[in-house]
Amino acid sequence: MNRRDFLKTAGLAGAACAVPATAITACNEVNKNVNIFNINRLGKGSLKLSYEPYELKLRHTFTVASYSRTTTPDVQLRLEYDGFTGYGEASMPPYLGQSVESVCNFLSRVDLSAFRDPFCIEDILEYVDSLSPGDTAAKAAIDIALHDLVGNMMGQPLYRIFGLNPEKAPATSFTIGIDSPEVVREKTLEALGKYRILKVKVGLDSDREMIETIRSVTDLPLVVDANQGWKDREKALDMLFWLHEQGVQMAEQPMPKERLDDIAWLSERSPIPIFADESIQRLSDVKRISGAFNGINIKLMKCTGLNEARKMIAYARAEGMKVMMGCMTETSCAVSAAAQLSPAVDFADLDGNLLISNDPFEGVLVENGMLRLSGRPGLGLRRIR
Repeated sequence: MNRRDFLKTAGLAGAACAVPATAITACNEVNKNVNIFNINRLGKGSLKLSYEPYELKLRHTFTVASYSRTTTPDVQLRLEYDGFTGYGEASMPPYLGQSVESVCNFLSRVDLSAFRDPFCIEDILEYVDSLSPGDTAAKAAIDIALHDLVGNMMGQPLYRIFGLNPEKAPATSFTIGIDSPEVVREKTLEALGKYRILKVKVGLDSDREMIETIRSVTDLPLVVDANQGWKDREKALDMLFWLHEQGVQMAEQPMPKERLDDIAWLSERSPIPIFADESIQRLSDVKRISGAFNGINIKLMKCTGLNEARKMIAYARAEGMKVMMGCMTETSCAVSAAAQLSPAVDFADLDGNLLISNDPFEGVLVENGMLRLSGRPGLGLRRIR
């Protein structure tokens, strides 16, 4: 079976133009108080798109191997249809190479007036994707809003529409960026009692000091992300064995993304799984890197949204790879979108909304370190600003 046929038979092509009658019956039975949209008739008018820039303010300076920042540029998006609204978001950390200007320029070219049925998700997103070869964050904003819209119209949370059990949502890691021992200790203490696993940014000469500082405070399980920071594979392998001794469970992107042969060499010898981050963006990348990594980290801002993320999960599973759902620094809009798929993955790193001080939404919650998905329709959002 070729890759295209596999994806068709995997049943993960997203919500199609027709939704099974059983799904609608379930919608009416579960949320009787929700105004359910009748998908057997078209709404009045067409899809209306609006958007505005929104700067995310970080609670702490965020430092990784290649840069530091205190804010993240962001664009908030609304998609309206027949009295229903879906929310989306484009978040743009520096390494994505996208900006508020580029996102707004892309969105200004999107004309959804030809689409009379928002349930034709595949057709709509195929058109959006055809407008440029890049602009993944802008495309993700539309994808997220479209899924939220459809979920709100059906009166059901997306995880239910996807057929996933929210009780299987994993613990999310909490990220500790590269910093001085004093600040690392402070951040670690803040996380105690709230999270079950910590994600530590490494990739500089201070790696051992970072881990030792955290270990002086807690013995919680750790994962690490080198963000391509290690350049020598022999030294990287030594570090991986040492990290394993420190209770680290997996490592993300240990070396530069173009050095797949060196990463494959590491993956064959490492005592812990090696996950791709910068080496992977979209579905086409999964096959390309499958022999070099043990798993992949899927981020909606890189893969254009939920529709493609579902296909990536299916393909990675077929390749025998583990899967993590990750995020950028984002509001609860995009983080709650990624969380809808969390019951289908092995690891979750969905704390981007917890790193900012001006989140306009309430959505997925973290209780005792575990993701708790809202039962509200769509993304499960409630606007608080």
